[in-house]
Amino acid sequence: PVTSGSIVVPFGHVIGNEKWRGSEIAQRLQGKIRLIFEDGLGLVDFHLSNRTCILYISEADLVAGDEFKRRLVRFRNASSFVGIVIVERTQISDQYFLAVQKLVVLELGMVLLPVANQGEASQLITQLVSFYVREQSKDLSSNPFLRKQRSQLAEPSVFRTVQQIPGVGKTKALLLLQHFGSIHRLCNASVEELELVVGQTVAQQIYSF
Repeated sequence: PVTSGSIVVPFGHVIGNEKWRGSEIAQRLQGKIRLIFEDGLGLVDFHLSNRTCILYISEADLVAGDEFKRRLVRFRNASSFVGIVIVERTQISDQYFLAVQKLVVLELGMVLLPVANQGEASQLITQLVSFYVREQSKDLSSNPFLRKQRSQLAEPSVFRTVQQIPGVGKTKALLLLQHFGSIHRLCNASVEELELVVGQTVAQQIYSF
């Protein structure tokens, strides 16, 4: 299962998959960021924001075979989240790294960030969360376009109208309005622009509609 779009991440928090409770990453994140654990995150390891999440590939995953590849492909096909893939690049796993890089970056179009160990991964997650908090604060305080966009998101009739498009529910309607800011811009979006937000299948449905 993939949790696609139903997650709400409180400002400045990270939601972690229950399986990471007690891990080195979790221990090192304590005190630096507010970490909440939840069951049912599916293929996702950590949610950094409502739209961005992390999939973690450990040295053990790389050595064990192709299961991690199937997981990444399933995530890419079924989720509208922006996925960041963190990979443990060690002496043992280095021989697999080029193939992973090709799959993640060239074939799946996702971001790949190599780390040496879970300690380095926790530093990276802390930096990413700080970046998102800074960007969100900056956007909300200084960007007049975003203020206008937020007021439109609060307009129930606009929200309901977007939900009438085939294949678009509440979550995708919110993502589309957050990204495009208005129905006018949404109507004039190309398939490629729509794909960035909702994936290929739904993008085609919206474009045709």
